[in-house]
Amino acid sequence: MAEAPRGLGPRRRTVLAALTPIAPLFLAGCAADERPAAPAPGPQPPAHDALIMVIRHAEKPYAGDTGEDDEGNDDAGSLAGRGRRRAEALSQLFPPTPGAALPRPAVIFAPGPAGPARSRQTVAPLAGALRTPVRADLAVGREADLARAALAARAPVLICWEHTGIPRLVHALGADRVLGIPAGWPDRYDLVWLLDRRKGEWSFRELPQHLLTGDA
Repeated sequence: MAEAPRGLGPRRRTVLAALTPIAPLFLAGCAADERPAAPAPGPQPPAHDALIMVIRHAEKPYAGDTGEDDEGNDDAGSLAGRGRRRAEALSQLFPPTPGAALPRPAVIFAPGPAGPARSRQTVAPLAGALRTPVRADLAVGREADLARAALAARAPVLICWEHTGIPRLVHALGADRVLGIPAGWPDRYDLVWLLDRRKGEWSFRELPQHLLTGDA
């Protein structure tokens, strides 16, 4: 025990001797109170701020052939038989399994009724199976408006479009300079383009559909 200072009365020496062991603890507590508080954790950034999947409409009739409209009438602007089969199988791309390669779309976009019906026919079975709304109020050629609507919509977004307009859509999204993205849509119907924007930066992946015999 520390020796009490001399020259003090017995009672004061007793009090000081009792306080001596706890003085360092008191000082340490004061020092801890003076330390700056750790900053509160802020909100974590979202995994992505835009997730857009793009597909071309399913197979159209070969030159000289016709497809069928929804009433069974010959229509060159409708899908061929193989295109109808692809449309019926499209929901297999979006299983309810967590962590699936392609997430289930919250909104689907297709060209409006002023143009060919192929894109709308392609996504109609999928929209019915997923109970997902289809926005078909924009025509091919209005890709800048489509990009704005897709970015404002709830993600994930699926866009089924005419292949000639897809490069314009990618440009309007600001993703045309992403490493690996083709300058135009290949001469294929069995692909999905996945455009993912995180913290303002786009990334690109091209995925095969593998839905029908003969798909690459």
